[in-house]
Amino acid sequence: MANSNLYKGSLTTIILKLLKETDSMYGYEITQKVKTLTNGELSITEGALYPALHKLESEGLLKVEMVKVDNRLRKYYRLTDAGEKETASKLSELERYIQTMQQLVNPKII
Repeated sequence: MANSNLYKGSLTTIILKLLKETDSMYGYEITQKVKTLTNGELSITEGALYPALHKLESEGLLKVEMVKVDNRLRKYYRLTDAGEKETASKLSELERYIQTMQQLVNPKII
């Protein structure tokens, strides 16, 4: 995507949506899933992802489970009950935003 600033405001919603669909994921897995789902159009850097994950955790929306994989610890992120509710709210908010932008970009003449 030419201008990554367009999706930065949606990063939290993207993370929450992916975790809702997959139960739990680790950071690199999230970045790769976004890249796959968008055919490479969106690329989330670790520098953007991890601060967002830590913020969501501190807000009580995510819980973290440490799992030993190949002799190293990996953090798996999962939604809390509050995270489930926030996901629904964020998705609804994003849908309204997209509809509004569509009206601005492609208004229908009545």
